[in-house]
Amino acid sequence: MDLSLSGLASGMDWKTLVDQLAQVERAPQSRLRIEQNRIENRNNAFGSIKTQLSVLKNRVDTLKDPTFFDSRTASSSDSTVLSATVGSGAAIGTYAFNISQLATAARKLGASDSGAALATTSDVSGITLSSAGFSTAVTAGDFTVNGKRITIATTDTLKAVFDKIDAATGGQVTASYDPGTDRIGLTATSGEIVLGSATDTSNFLGVARLYNNGTGTVNSASSLGGVKLGSTLATANFATAVSDGGSGAGRFKINGVEVSFNATTDSVQNVIDRINASSAGVTASYDAVNDRFSLTNKTTGDVGVALEDVTGNFLASTRLTSPSSTLERGKDLQYTVNGGATLVSRSNIITEDSSGLTGITVNALAEGSTATVTVSSDTSRIRSAINSLIDDYNRAQSTIDSQTASSTDSAGKVTAGTLAADGEASEIATKLRSILFNQTTGLAGSLTSLSKIGIDSNGDDNSLSVDDSEVLDDAILNNLSELKTLFTDSSKGVVTKLSEYIENTIGDDGTLIAKQDALTEQSSDIDTQVSDLEKIVQSNRRRLIDSFVQMETVQSTLNQQLKYLQQQLGIK
Repeated sequence: MDLSLSGLASGMDWKTLVDQLAQVERAPQSRLRIEQNRIENRNNAFGSIKTQLSVLKNRVDTLKDPTFFDSRTASSSDSTVLSATVGSGAAIGTYAFNISQLATAARKLGASDSGAALATTSDVSGITLSSAGFSTAVTAGDFTVNGKRITIATTDTLKAVFDKIDAATGGQVTASYDPGTDRIGLTATSGEIVLGSATDTSNFLGVARLYNNGTGTVNSASSLGGVKLGSTLATANFATAVSDGGSGAGRFKINGVEVSFNATTDSVQNVIDRINASSAGVTASYDAVNDRFSLTNKTTGDVGVALEDVTGNFLASTRLTSPSSTLERGKDLQYTVNGGATLVSRSNIITEDSSGLTGITVNALAEGSTATVTVSSDTSRIRSAINSLIDDYNRAQSTIDSQTASSTDSAGKVTAGTLAADGEASEIATKLRSILFNQTTGLAGSLTSLSKIGIDSNGDDNSLSVDDSEVLDDAILNNLSELKTLFTDSSKGVVTKLSEYIENTIGDDGTLIAKQDALTEQSSDIDTQVSDLEKIVQSNRRRLIDSFVQMETVQSTLNQQLKYLQQQLGIK
């Protein structure tokens, strides 16, 4: 028999009684939880105030910086000629820029004919299209000569292609290769040669640079041997074989920056990409039409390109260091300001380093043109920041008011705000109002309070508003120096004092932070108290249960004895 079951022997529901007694004993815990809830509500209320003060601090941090009131804006009279930006402190005024020459980038042009000729003799029977030294790969398909279709495969030799042209045209057009000029020639027995059709599928004529000229003789427009960008350096058809020194550790320098290469594993394009990704400050490219490499400075200005082979001969093979290579010199920007002497900049971005105009940056866009840059105080930015300060201050005061004010319902019942009894919240509201509303003493000039610039209270609460926008605009436009002092004076400035107070309130060691920490600790202490009280409740409950179980045991024994006696006496 499970005697822990309530009333099994005694018939008494003692378990319910025990639960009720335990619940009564928890009354102090309930009161503590109610107090804890009140503490947490207060903490949350202070948290909402802290959040709004943090937002206000961001606005204050902007306006307490004296350089903010030196904010400038710039406009160009012709955005196609130049654009301009300005920093704080730039001198207000109008500047006429005449751009006589734009800056351009220098370019190092390697000598042409970097690639080897297709063949050393006129016999091209051993040269297949797939392995020929064309800089562009020939594709299989059809092309047309004098209306006749010629079908080629990449496995065809160049001689086989010539034979197909001869056969297709019935001997009317013959083809040959001149090793001296590295060109293919087509000759007609009579009449003019007409090349190509709209349905050609092979690019042979284009790769061979054969174009119609209205005569019976057509030769390649330029030499045909070129460098194959996708092939390794050793097999890319360079006229001068590329060497990496024999160890795969070739090196060269561009503008003092070292670039490495391996002649047997790196393709030409690999090295070009490596140059372009390096800090050498140039863009490398290959001109397949003129069969030459070039390096273009990434920056403008009349500066050169320094080249040096260190290990191997990459620069020599690409003919970038050939005596026949040329330097297309870059140009410096040349301009005048307000009709002064000609000034020079390597870049089309004019900074104070070349112009001497502090805080003004101009981007020159067109030469032979004049445009003016007008620098003025950024009044709209200043006005916007002041308006934002007022808005965020009002939100902070509104938040405090919502937490401290009391309300009355239709039945006349008054409900106090969460922080109605907390003097700290009211003190914050009072202090904020005092800093912004009171007259500031010790400031020179006429602007000694916010009311002097058209900002005042509505008289009903702690909020601020711009009562006279014309007065504020006049202060920004015509009395910016005194306005800056009113806000940013190191000891008396309105925003300076407001910033100091907010920091003392919500900073790391701020009074509001300390208040919240104390409330958090109180809430935590209540958790501990409740836990300790519950241990007592559970201990008392266990003791009562044990007592009732013992009672059930005794009652069960008595019941069994009674039943035995009744059986002996024949009592039913």
